[in-house]
This record gives sequence, structure tokens and C-alpha cells, in this order.
Amino acid sequence: MQFVITEQENGKTVRDFLKMRGVSAALGARLKRLPQGIVLNGTRVTVRAVLKTGDKLVLAIEDDEKNEKLLPFETAVDIVLETADFLVVNKPPFMPTHPSHGHFCDTLANALVWYYRDMPHFRPRFVNRLDRNTSGAVLVAKHALSAARLSGAMARGEIEKTYYAVVCGTIQGETVLKTGIRRQTESIIFREVCEEAQGDLAITHIMPLCTKNGYTLVRLTPKTGRTHQLRVHLAHLGAPIVGDDLYGAASPLIARHALHAAELCFPLPNGGKMVRIFAPIAPDMAALIISIFGREVAERLAKHEN
Repeated sequence: MQFVITEQENGKTVRDFLKMRGVSAALGARLKRLPQGIVLNGTRVTVRAVLKTGDKLVLAIEDDEKNEKLLPFETAVDIVLETADFLVVNKPPFMPTHPSHGHFCDTLANALVWYYRDMPHFRPRFVNRLDRNTSGAVLVAKHALSAARLSGAMARGEIEKTYYAVVCGTIQGETVLKTGIRRQTESIIFREVCEEAQGDLAITHIMPLCTKNGYTLVRLTPKTGRTHQLRVHLAHLGAPIVGDDLYGAASPLIARHALHAAELCFPLPNGGKMVRIFAPIAPDMAALIISIFGREVAERLAKHEN
């Protein structure tokens, strides 16, 4: 990736430049090891080199080895937004984000390798991840620099995530849950609420949007990103997500838990300007919302009016 040095960057060292551009320590170390990792005006340099206005600095950000670990999975990929640095995918339900035991080639990662099959060096770098049965927006960095910047933004709490869920029971008013979450004893999957000091801090903002026939449509804004956080917090309130057979019960109304990652708001990796992306609600969950709350409610959600 090539950069032309500006007047603002004149007199800075390459090390300063890397820090200003959000290059992580791990990526910086990788660049220093590569034979052509850092090239200034056609000559390999160290991070101590001083930059001048108009210089051309080339960093070996792009992957240079063919990705042979991920098998391509030929399936449609719903791209919400794509740039040279990242893409946002609307992940369907029932698809894992990345390979795991029992799912080696039917994941979103495999699907993206197929989507970019003309780019043999491409490897997806997921900034956020969703459970297999959760649908919605997944942010994917296209290269190491973008991944470093976006992951840094996530760590600093600069990426806002918004979900919609249909829950069993009635939630009357706006609620902010602040608890600990920990793995239940002897379980590698199940999580439970605990005192803050006894687990990982978890904060969830819960806003009820519509209540009808014993169900509530809620908007969820997690301020932390713990495993199963939203599902655990809603179950803790006595309002488990419809169809959540781990923290509630299976439902004849939908074949998975009714949870959709609807929006992502994050700073662009090449400049810091905030962008907000909406991922349309998956058809099965839209049908559930229509059946319980009516078509007007579903249409308002589709128009981002809640």
C-alpha cells in the first residue's frame, strides 16, 4: 500500500507515521521483518527514517501468501457496503462466522473466500462476530492496516452496535443492565449473570419498542462484547429471546433465536469520519415481527424509524 507524505507528516519518522496511521505493534513488527516491508522512494528503510513532503512510502500491508487454509464455499454473499479497506456483510442465520468444529467450510469466512476467488491472497479479518443463528451486520477488514485501525476502534469503544430482538414477556421501560458475565461451572458454552467482580463486566442498553400478546420487540445497544451477552441479559430479566433454546426455549414461531444485528456505526479506517450502516432484517425474523406486531411495525424498522 502506497502513501504520499503530506506537509503535516513532513519531518516525522516512519515510526511516528505508523503510530499516526493506527498501525498496531504486531503489524509494525511484521513490516520490519519483511525484506520489502517498509520502502521509501524505492529504497528499503527502517522505522527511524525521516519523511519529507512528497515522499512515497510503501508498506507491505497486503497479504503476500496464498490463503490455503480456508476452502471456498460457493454461496451468495449479501454485501451491504464495500470499500478498498473493508466490507460490511449481512450474515444470514444458520451460518457460522468462521470455521469451528463441525463447520469447516460452510461459514461466512469460506463464503468470502469464494466471493474474492480472483484474489488468492485475500483473507477475511472479522472486526465483530455473530453467533451462528444471529443474523445481521458483520464488519470485515480487507487488509492488516484496516484490521488494526478498526480493531483499535472496537477496543476503544468507538464502534456502536445496535440489535433488534423479539422477547417473551413484557419489558415496560428503558433499562440499562450492568452485571458480570461468567462461564457456568463445567460448561464450555453456557454463560450466566454474576456480580461484576466475579466475571467480565457486561453493559446492555435495552429499549422496548412495541409490546403485544405477551411479546416485546426491543432495541439493544451493548456497550461491551461478552459471549452471549444479549441473550444472557434478556434471560436474566425474565424475558428470553424467542426461539433461544439455550437460555429460554425453542419456539414454533421461528427456527432460531430472534436476534438481528441491525446497525454498525464506526470510524472509517482511512480518515476517522463516522459511518452508519444498516443491515436489513432477515426474512424469518421480519415474518415473526409481522405475525406478532403487524406489518406497520416491520416497515418502520425497515425504514430505520425506531
